[in-house]
Amino acid sequence: MGSRERNKAALYQKLERLRSATNSTSVNKASIVVDASRYIQELKERVETLNQDVATLQSRSSTHQNSLSAQQVKVETLEKGFLINVFSEKNCPGLLVSILEAFEELGLEVLDARVSCSDNFRLQAVSENEGQSDSIDAQVVKQAVLEAIRNWDDESDDQD
Repeated sequence: MGSRERNKAALYQKLERLRSATNSTSVNKASIVVDASRYIQELKERVETLNQDVATLQSRSSTHQNSLSAQQVKVETLEKGFLINVFSEKNCPGLLVSILEAFEELGLEVLDARVSCSDNFRLQAVSENEGQSDSIDAQVVKQAVLEAIRNWDDESDDQD
């Protein structure tokens, strides 16, 4: 008789834990189990939704990383300006405009430039800093160009 009561008490404790974990307000065994079943189903649906969200974000991140990694930006400091090289493995309509706008925002005047936009995008530009010779360095120019590329990339993704 004692083991039967222990088993009953253990079952009661387990049902109480299950009721607590599933936020069930039911009092009888069958209702607690049904509530737990519903709760498990809701959790499965949430997990599936989260997995889909993660897959979507990874896909977007991968696409974005691939497009950024396919682009190279090098900036060298010259006596009174910079030599800027930008390369992208794909043709990027509108990218030149974005980069030139970034130069303008920095106060850089393009003295000479060579651009190719056939199968890929290639820009080699020599620029001079208008007036503020010490206010920007090669790293600032590189970051501005990379930001122009990111902004262009985001805009072109929005149009797709």
